[in-house]
Amino acid sequence: MTQIITTHKNADFDAFASLVAATLIYPEAVAAIPKTVNPNVRAFMSIHKDVFDYADRWSIDTGRVTRLIVVDTADWARLGPIAKLKQITDLEVLVWDHHVGGDIDAAWKCQEAVGATVTLMVRQLKTMRKLITPIQATLFLAGLYEDTGNLTFSSCTAEDAYAAGWLLDRKADLALVNRFLRPAYGEKQKDVLFEMLQYTNRLNINGYSVSICRIFIDGHVGNLAVVVRMYREIVNVDAAFGLFVSKEKKSDRQKCMVIGRSGNDGLDVGTLMKSLGGGGHPGAGSAMLKSVNPEIVEQMIVDLIQGNQQSSVQISDLMSFPVFSVPSDTSMAEVAKILRQRGCTGLPVVDGGVLVGIISRRDFKKIRKQDQLQAPVKAFMSTRVISIEPGNSPIQAAQMMVRHDIGRLPVVEDGRIIGIITRSDVMMYFYDLLPDCPQSKN
Repeated sequence: MTQIITTHKNADFDAFASLVAATLIYPEAVAAIPKTVNPNVRAFMSIHKDVFDYADRWSIDTGRVTRLIVVDTADWARLGPIAKLKQITDLEVLVWDHHVGGDIDAAWKCQEAVGATVTLMVRQLKTMRKLITPIQATLFLAGLYEDTGNLTFSSCTAEDAYAAGWLLDRKADLALVNRFLRPAYGEKQKDVLFEMLQYTNRLNINGYSVSICRIFIDGHVGNLAVVVRMYREIVNVDAAFGLFVSKEKKSDRQKCMVIGRSGNDGLDVGTLMKSLGGGGHPGAGSAMLKSVNPEIVEQMIVDLIQGNQQSSVQISDLMSFPVFSVPSDTSMAEVAKILRQRGCTGLPVVDGGVLVGIISRRDFKKIRKQDQLQAPVKAFMSTRVISIEPGNSPIQAAQMMVRHDIGRLPVVEDGRIIGIITRSDVMMYFYDLLPDCPQSKN
């Protein structure tokens, strides 16, 4: 197997539809389904399991992959375990996505701000004059309708409407689409909505009327997005955010599902949720945060709506200084000794006050012979240094650490290193570390 098509975790109908459409565009590739998909998509897949050809992602041998086709996202972090493929140096990556931005450095992209990714796939299917079956057309229309709110979201474009018409011409079944897109609303959802209404608040943030409601959830409650949508309409605000807090399994820590809905074109919930590690669209978005302090999350949302991506807390407030560093001619043996003595996992390499590299414990894996320990650190250090400025925010620091898989960021101002911020520093700001829980130091 040399080619894989995949999509993001918690795949919705647009993601699954785009994945199936990609198998028509790239017939030699295997569609790899993520382990987690939305419940309504799982129900659709269960009924039509003999119609669509795909494999469970965790059962695929990724050792011989040369091409990865990613649909409905352009972020490595949203792909889950399969993101490890980015370590393959000669991997060719293609991206189809209707979200703007992302950190996947693809060899080729079709990335445009339309209502749904499947709209872009339909464009290509039309160009290729591909024949599709009524059930394929139905699936594609479900993806298009879900991400455009039945062509009512502000992100919807004329091309989305044309694509819907083309799919209806191909016998897409509107009754079936409605069946799988109609959300369940039962007693649990009613209870949550009633509790949210009891604690309603209205804030005026940057000219927008906003309501942020924190609710503790005991056990699983599905379709909370429907609850937040109804809550926003009842409270009549530009945007509403539900922070649904619950206990993590086998832990005393909390996790927080953040769901946002916006009815104002100027308040892009999808972009805001992306800053929290999630995603979405201008009118709808969500993010899942583990071991997090909900009060901090609420403040982060307020900061982001204020347009203050740099938050009230800056890197300069959290960084450690002065910075202990080593010159580039220090031997690897001496660096190993320093790392052991100081109990840290890495150090900046500085010559004449200028940051020239980073040496970490993982760089010692490059050493093959004992005498290489006498070599200077400049022979093994990483010269591709990712740094951050002191005025940036903890949010930006966390995003950079996740994106580049690093545990520390040198803080640089006017070309000179003035401090360093670690993963532990960011955790101390973001996370609710319980007194009886050990704090991470890596």
